[in-house]
Amino acid sequence: MSSTANGKNGTWRNWGGNVSARPAREVTPASVDELAAAVRRAAEDGLKVKAVGSGHSFTSIATTDGVLIRPQLLTGIRDIDREAMTVTVESGTPLKRLNVALAREGLSLTNMGDIMEQTVSGATSTGTHGTGRDSASIAAQIKGLELVTADGSVLTCSEKENPEVFAAARIGLGALGIVTAITFAVEPVFLLTAREEPMPFDRVLSDFEELWAENEHFEFYWFPHTGSTNTKRNNRSAGPERPVPQLQSWFEDEFLSNGVFQVANWVGRAVPATVPAIAQISSKALSARTYTDIPYKVFTSPRRVRFVEMEYAVPRAAVVETLRELKTMVDRSGLKVSFPVEVRTAPADDITLSTASGRDTAYIAVHMFQGTPYQRYFTMAERIFTAHEGRPHWGKVHTRDAEYFSRVYPRFAEFTELRDRLDPDRRFQNDYLRRVLGA
Repeated sequence: MSSTANGKNGTWRNWGGNVSARPAREVTPASVDELAAAVRRAAEDGLKVKAVGSGHSFTSIATTDGVLIRPQLLTGIRDIDREAMTVTVESGTPLKRLNVALAREGLSLTNMGDIMEQTVSGATSTGTHGTGRDSASIAAQIKGLELVTADGSVLTCSEKENPEVFAAARIGLGALGIVTAITFAVEPVFLLTAREEPMPFDRVLSDFEELWAENEHFEFYWFPHTGSTNTKRNNRSAGPERPVPQLQSWFEDEFLSNGVFQVANWVGRAVPATVPAIAQISSKALSARTYTDIPYKVFTSPRRVRFVEMEYAVPRAAVVETLRELKTMVDRSGLKVSFPVEVRTAPADDITLSTASGRDTAYIAVHMFQGTPYQRYFTMAERIFTAHEGRPHWGKVHTRDAEYFSRVYPRFAEFTELRDRLDPDRRFQNDYLRRVLGA
């Protein structure tokens, strides 16, 4: 059941390539009982425990030098309840497998992020989200959770059962226990019509409130060094289904968005002076298109070009000003930024440490191509975001600590008190949690 990490094989790396760990041992439990036993054994050996999903976080949230739990055997759907309209799924299930399985059953999540490589527990524990006027993050669609706590016992929670745990554990950062199963609200599968089109940066900003109000799911990408954006509006549709034709889909989503973009980034990394010219071409490469398909085929897309990312949640009312400041900073800094800036929204939710907790939110994500120095850009961007009481995504690069979070999260103490109760010996502690939650 467990393997001792040794030599080269014992090093775990994340998807972005910016985080690595060397655990004392790795465990791949095949059941909740085996997972609970692994937690108890770690306690006997005086080792910390962390579970890791697909490694899509850019922070060291999942790293440990103790026991690393790999959940790939804890996968699949446990139960579909058509009366309650819920699905209960094992924590290691990749979102991709969940989406495909639900579609086969004529069901769908209401909203999702823009990739689906992550495990359901990794995605929800870090607050992964898409964009939505009325529908919130993946974690906000959770109706129930099962987790193994520090003493090896199994705890279930929902709005009715252990509600104070439910309030926090939906986005639990791996600090309260190891999630073993999640119950999501689902609905009958529906169609979305996607409308993607270029729009000048200034127009998007001046019309932002309207674009947000008129669309169920609005987002846009701004290409630094240009005055151009690519906008995306996804709205429910009566049909008929009109997917992107296969050849066109390959050309736009694989060849342009991944293949050519990868080469452009290689050129930009080697010769930074070329980045603004490449950005002008990139911002014009994708032409307008409209298509209608089932949700996961509209919300998600392949991302094969590797990058490092910082994303902050700011109050929605502050997003236009924040973006203007970001553009001014990039224009004056001499920075060469080859990756677009992604802007999305979420309604306020009631999860203790959700980036949208208690406030209507806009997300601004800055990216740098893998292997390109990103510190200066991210530091300057972070200065702007924090001036607007920004809350960083838990799985993306940031430098904030517990002292900062206690100011921007009104319910921060609620979370840390619960952690004291559920994990008094800090079995699930690591350097990242020490920094963001305090010792």
